[in-house]
Amino acid sequence: MDLPAGYRLATFESLDSTNEQARGLAMDGALDGTVIWAKSQTAGRGRQGREWASPEGNLYCSIVVRPEVPAADAAQLSFVTALALGRAVSGLLPAGVEMRYKWPNDLLLDGRKAAGILLESSGGAAGKLDWLVIGAGLNVEECPDVTDGYPATSLREAGVRPVALDDILARYIGGFAHWRTRWQNEGLAAVREAWLERAARLGEDITVRLPGDQLKGRFTGLDESGALLLDLPDGSRRTITAGDVFF
Repeated sequence: MDLPAGYRLATFESLDSTNEQARGLAMDGALDGTVIWAKSQTAGRGRQGREWASPEGNLYCSIVVRPEVPAADAAQLSFVTALALGRAVSGLLPAGVEMRYKWPNDLLLDGRKAAGILLESSGGAAGKLDWLVIGAGLNVEECPDVTDGYPATSLREAGVRPVALDDILARYIGGFAHWRTRWQNEGLAAVREAWLERAARLGEDITVRLPGDQLKGRFTGLDESGALLLDLPDGSRRTITAGDVFF
């Protein structure tokens, strides 16, 4: 498999979790650009420790990144990852299937979740990260009815013809390298613009669930850091840095 310069692949038939494998390698000094790919997972997980169903036929991979930036800035790589997944998928979709990004880190096909992203990191010196692991799960052949509390789908259900997983992975890593370079050179602005072009429910009413609270309002965009801007019915605006979005 041809990957962009600086990226190297380790393939496994099965792992408990590609993120766990990548975390261990990162702590042992794995280089930036190390990619872990497993054909199945026995203990895959999504955000907030939720279980991620991981049968064979889907894509499960994690990338070790050493971005040398503060954690708040490194979190912006979730948008880079979303765009990379979008690049991997968009050319495969039949006409009429709508692909959208759901804040903060999901990919939707016709309003149903097809992929999720999980970022895990460790701090380093001077407030910067030592390493960041970016996990991605893409439903290619199989999916549960619900993923991370949201209706789910797969590429197959969306009408995509059979495609080799290594082809999808190569598309994804190529997209990640492209958008990461733009993020490094231009900051979040270009990434944010591309993400907003396909943002789910932009300009519409959504519900944001926070720890111990729930807000309803209009999703009006992202701020300069990638936080969600929510206009509330009373005319005030809330800046949301973490939460679960529902429609």
